[in-house]
Amino acid sequence: MSAAQGDILLDIDDLALEFRTFRGPVKALNGISLNVRAGEIVGVVGESGCGKSVTMMAATRLLPKGSARITGGAVRLFGNDPMKLSERELQHVRGRQVSTIFQEPMNALNPTRRIGDQVIEVIRRHQRLGTDAARQKAVGLLRDMLISEPERIMRAYPFELSGGMRQRVLIAMAFSCEPKLIIADEPTTALDVTVQALILSLIKQKAVSTGTAVVFISHDMAVVSQLCDRLYVLYAGRVAESGTTAAVLAAPAHPYTRALIRCLPGLAVPKQPLEQIPGTLPDMLNPPAGCLFRARCREENERCVDVPPLASIDPSRRAACWRRIEEAEAT
Repeated sequence: MSAAQGDILLDIDDLALEFRTFRGPVKALNGISLNVRAGEIVGVVGESGCGKSVTMMAATRLLPKGSARITGGAVRLFGNDPMKLSERELQHVRGRQVSTIFQEPMNALNPTRRIGDQVIEVIRRHQRLGTDAARQKAVGLLRDMLISEPERIMRAYPFELSGGMRQRVLIAMAFSCEPKLIIADEPTTALDVTVQALILSLIKQKAVSTGTAVVFISHDMAVVSQLCDRLYVLYAGRVAESGTTAAVLAAPAHPYTRALIRCLPGLAVPKQPLEQIPGTLPDMLNPPAGCLFRARCREENERCVDVPPLASIDPSRRAACWRRIEEAEAT
């Protein structure tokens, strides 16, 4: 049954997760809450190590077995708890209902098998199609990705294609079973600017035409500004700010969001050093008390020794910052 526009497909509520290490548990997620509705494109942004990919991999149970432990919160994927699904049930959900576009296509594709064989296998695994029908569908999907001579590409091996071409193959595979939700994990990071723009356009056009919801993971605010309806800004395993893309970019509330925007190369002053965020992410083996961003923040005050809640700043935004909370309460 197809999801109605606006139905919640993915609902993550106060999710906490830790990785076991020889030095002790690393608190990777510390109360992440986000949701994705049918038909929308949601951006999840932040520096490397902030928990973007881990959040989505935990929600789809793609983390290596035994490597992580959920210590709190809940996940609902299409109304079900993925932690309670059997492997057989998970296989039906993955690919058929939710697909993933991975960051590095060379690692996601089998280098010893032809492109056509890999695309056809995905289609036949989740749809009742014969080999010839699956092949025709595969060729059509590659053509939709603006791949010229798709029949020739079907016969090629991954190492014979450019990075941008391989990424388009992965997008075709992700859409091949007409899923309700696609998780795009930094799919344009290793691509040049012109190819990046093409990939973003293809994802958006295909998502809009099929009604598929997309979670777009990125560290680049400029990229998500072109693509996403809503944003979640993550920092050190927590949501620092969330809201509509237009509202967050026009008037960012959290100091971390403001810092990410200041770092955009397009805002740089000619012949001046590029803006950067001083310091590094906190040690999540022994996280500091209070706001985890305060050691790098330009607006730190005495309230920051306590953990700020993610609170409503206005109807379109929420932020975990004491200054913004106090300003909202004063109005």
